[in-house]
This record gives sequence, C-alpha cells and structure tokens, in this order.
Amino acid sequence: MIEEIALQRGHSIVARIDAGDDFNLNDAEVAIEFSTPLTAKDNILRAWAQNVPVVCGTTGWDVAELIEEDHRLHNKPMLVWKSNFSVGVNIFFDINKMLAQEMASQPQYTPSITEIHHIHKLDKPSGTAKTLAEQIAPNVPIDSIREGEVPGTHEVKWDSEEDTIIITHIAKGRRGFALGAVLAAEEITK
Repeated sequence: MIEEIALQRGHSIVARIDAGDDFNLNDAEVAIEFSTPLTAKDNILRAWAQNVPVVCGTTGWDVAELIEEDHRLHNKPMLVWKSNFSVGVNIFFDINKMLAQEMASQPQYTPSITEIHHIHKLDKPSGTAKTLAEQIAPNVPIDSIREGEVPGTHEVKWDSEEDTIIITHIAKGRRGFALGAVLAAEEITK
C-alpha cells in the first residue's frame, strides 16, 4: 500500500527489502521501515550506514535510544518515528492532548483507554495506545483486545459519577497509515 501511494504521488521505488534480502538501498532518498520489533533497529542502522534517512512506524520496541543517537545529515533528521502515521490518528492525538489539559483540573474524572486490533498484532498494548496514555498521565489503564482483522480502534474514556466523555478513532483500513508514512517521507526529504 505504501508503494502504491508513493507511485500515485509521483515517487519511484528503488528497492524493496524483505527478510533475507541483500540490504542495498540503491541510493534511495529515504527508507520507509515497517517491520517487526525484533528487526526495526537493525534495519534503521543499516539504512543509516548508507546515509539514508528512515521513516519508521514499527512499534513494540525501544526507539528512544535511536532517537537520541539520530545523527543529522545536512541538518536534516535521519529518523522520523511515530507510533501511528495515520493523518486521522495524529489529529486524534492533538484532540487527546487538548482534552487531557482540560481534564487536569477535573479530578472527578478517571481516564482509561481501550484499543482493539487484529489477532496478528504483535505488541500489546499498541504503540498508539501508549502514546495516548503518555499524553494523559502516568499509569492510565489500557485494555488491549485482539479480535478478527480489526485495523485499529482506540477509545479514550474519561469517567465520573456524573457523566462520561469518550473520544474514539476507528481505522477503516491500512491506507491511512500508508499515506501518513509517505507524507512523512516527503517531509524528511525536503
């Protein structure tokens, strides 16, 4: 899907690398990395060794160390990592931050997060749920549900004895994630 969107936006694909393939990026301007928690760091370091910046959306691993190591090339970042590249989710993040600020003065409300993903999702809770929780407060409870082929649903609830406030993002497919990654790749190569 990333390739399809990149081509539609006028980009060319110079390499596709799967497990076991030779890691040659053929002088790519940027690499888009969506793999597994066990392979993401290695993939990023290999791209950096070829002076190729990386857009990475792999979750379930400690990316903080690499963000600190991010060597800038020509005053540009070499790594853009997000727990979710969906344009809609990033708007959802902004709404969540704003709501969390408003709720900070309302101790009668208790926050919680529920996230639902397909049964193949490796990390639990999802990186998106962790990001939402970090925006609210330490130790926000996260209920992780794995069922069917759900692309991703995230619900943030603020509950009190008087009422409940709920904000929800429901992904309808993976296209939004792919578009966001391609937009990030365009930004990093400007």
